[in-house]
Amino acid sequence: MFDFTFYRGKKILITGHTGFKGSYMCEVLLKYGAKLYGYALDPPTDPSLFMLCGLQERMDSVQGDIRDLAHLKRVFEKVQPEIVIHMAAQPIVRESYQRPVETFETNVMGTVNLLECCRLTESVKSVVNVTTDKVYRNMEWSRGYVETDVLDGYDPYSNSKSCSELVTHSYIRSFFQGQRDIAVSTCRAGNVIGGGDFARDRIIPDCIRAMERGEEIIVRNPSSIRPYQHVLEPVCAYLMVAMEQHKDPLLADCYNVGPEDADCCTTGELVDIFCKKWNEKRVGEENRIAAWKNRSDQGPHEAGLLRLDCDKIKRTFGWMPRWNIEAALEEVVRFAKGKIEGRDILALLDDTIDSYLMLDEPGGVII
Repeated sequence: MFDFTFYRGKKILITGHTGFKGSYMCEVLLKYGAKLYGYALDPPTDPSLFMLCGLQERMDSVQGDIRDLAHLKRVFEKVQPEIVIHMAAQPIVRESYQRPVETFETNVMGTVNLLECCRLTESVKSVVNVTTDKVYRNMEWSRGYVETDVLDGYDPYSNSKSCSELVTHSYIRSFFQGQRDIAVSTCRAGNVIGGGDFARDRIIPDCIRAMERGEEIIVRNPSSIRPYQHVLEPVCAYLMVAMEQHKDPLLADCYNVGPEDADCCTTGELVDIFCKKWNEKRVGEENRIAAWKNRSDQGPHEAGLLRLDCDKIKRTFGWMPRWNIEAALEEVVRFAKGKIEGRDILALLDDTIDSYLMLDEPGGVII
């Protein structure tokens, strides 16, 4: 079981907290009694998990643009956070082709602004910059990329995240090594799935929307291999890194976060499992049969083969993935079905988190 009681009473500032991954992180930290602050634009989707769960009423949530250095500085000065987790980003590959300047401004200068605020704020002790598995120069290798491989993303999103890594490394060497008692890591996670994701151009939200409309699922690139994982896998990895490097700054580094090799699957295989899980759980008057078809929309370049080698984070922290792809999709479908049936979204989210963290097991109480 993850033990995040460390976070009780600590001031945590999360950028990008209104997004899908940020919402899961906020709810985990609230369960453990953290003093939680967020800095982000309005939720990127409507509906959004953040709003459906009422998270804005249960934490100190500031609306702000990560590109606005002056505003961000004022927030840091007011909050005086001890731990900072940076997730504010333009996160969609296909959207980065349509808005490349905004993508670079947000993902590169946003990182500069965040780290500058950390540099100027004495209370900050631990920082995690969340990037992506797509930071690597993609050679279509069958082996997983390791943390020492070349950073050179292809598309504007991936490349901007490569740049975010380089900015972080520069700040570490220039300001944080030997000059400040602060630990800074970057974490490179694979594709996340989970209940409550309403984003465009993501395969699982597309699957669920198709089911809600009674339509066949359209899959653009069924043969593309991705390190799909449940969103709680990287969320808990980020929290573990932030916690452990706070205790021992020498642990600060860059870390891949992904599934076991056996769970790296093609998008077509992912949708096959989704359809199987969906069809197993048809209930009530909802009789839609899940099925999919391949239809390329001739969109922009996206990598065909992408795997991560996660031995480093396993060796360093003893972290291991908890849910395989079957278990992850079981949980995704349970959440989606619950929403369709009108169940409370926060209760669905809490059920997912409790199950993952084993808080519903004997001895799993956190308070």
